[in-house]
Amino acid sequence: MERNILAYRPSDLTARWAQRVINNHYSNVIVSNVAIVSVHVGTTTRIRLSVEHNGPENLPKQWFVKLPSLAWRARMITALPRLLHTEVRFYNEAAQTVPVAVPGILAAQSKPGRGAILVLTDITESGGIAGNPDDTLTVEQAELVVKQLARFHAHFWDKADLARTYYWLAGPVRRLEDYLGTALAVPLMKRGLRQAGKLIPPPLHAPAVHYARHRRRVMHFLSNTSQTLVHHDCHPGNLFWSQSQPGLLDWQLVRIGEGIGDIAYFLATALDPKIRRLHEANLLAMYVKALWDHGITGIDPRNLLQRYRAHLTYPFEAMVVSLAVGGMMKLESNHELIRRTAAAVEDLDAFSAIPI
Repeated sequence: MERNILAYRPSDLTARWAQRVINNHYSNVIVSNVAIVSVHVGTTTRIRLSVEHNGPENLPKQWFVKLPSLAWRARMITALPRLLHTEVRFYNEAAQTVPVAVPGILAAQSKPGRGAILVLTDITESGGIAGNPDDTLTVEQAELVVKQLARFHAHFWDKADLARTYYWLAGPVRRLEDYLGTALAVPLMKRGLRQAGKLIPPPLHAPAVHYARHRRRVMHFLSNTSQTLVHHDCHPGNLFWSQSQPGLLDWQLVRIGEGIGDIAYFLATALDPKIRRLHEANLLAMYVKALWDHGITGIDPRNLLQRYRAHLTYPFEAMVVSLAVGGMMKLESNHELIRRTAAAVEDLDAFSAIPI
C-alpha cells in the first residue's frame, strides 16, 4: 500500500517525510537528514532538497519537489483546473512513453480535495542545467528543441487510441480550465495590457481584447485539426539541458492538441525577435522535415505557416495574463517574454490568422 506523502509547505518536507517517500521503494534505507536548498514560488511552489540517506548510489540525494503555489493568486488560477494533479497523473501514467528527456520520478501523489505533490530527481545531480524563462537561446539550441518536439509530436500523431488512452486530458478538468480561461479572458487581458504599457505596441491592443472576447471560438479553431500530445508551455524556463541536449520540465498544461502550437510557443518565447525573424522559416522547415523523418508526411507548408501564425496568439495571451495575475514568474522575465511574444504577433499579423 502506497504511503501518504502529501505536504503543504516547505517546512513539511522533513526527514520523516522523506523516509515515507523512500519506504515506497526501499524497506531498508534510512534517511538521516533533509536540508532545503532553495524555494521558488510561482505557478507552483518548487523546492530543491538535499537528502542524506544510506541507500544505493542510484537513489538520488538531490530532490526537486512541487507543491501547490503559496502565492494566493497563482494558486487560485491553478487550483480549480487541478493543474498539478494533471502533472502528477502525467508522471504516473504517461512520462515513460514520452520520447523526450524528462526528470526521473521518485513519487507523485494526488488526492482530490486534499492536495497533490510531485517528487522528482533534481536534474543538477547528473549535471543537468535548468533554464530560466527569459533565457535567449541560440539558433543551434533552437534547432535541437525543434527536432525534439517533432519527435515527441510524431510519436503520438493522430493515433486512434490517443483520446481514449489519455482521456483525463480532455475530460471535465480540461473543460473547467477552458471555461475559467474564457470567463476571465477579457478582464485579465485588459489588466495585462495596461500593466505592460509600452512593451506592447498600441495597434495590438484592440485585436488582443477582441481575441479575449472570442476566446472559446479561438481555442476551438486552434485545436480543430491533426491531434497529438503537446506540452503547451514551451518557454525556456521549462527546458533543461543535459550533455547539450534539451529536455522538458513542467507538464502541468500537457494536453491533446496541434503540434505546431508547441513550436509557435517555443519560437515566440525562446528567441530574440531579431534572431527569430532571420531563422523562423528555416526552423519551421526543419520541423516539417523532422516530422517526415519520423513517418509523418503530407504536411502542406503553407497551411502549416498559417496555423503557426494563429498559434502565436496563445503565448502572447499567456504572458499578458501571467502579468495580470501576478506572482506567476519573476516580473523581469514576464516583461521580456511579453516583449518577445508581442513582436512575434506583430511581425506575422497573428490575430488576422484567426477567423473570428
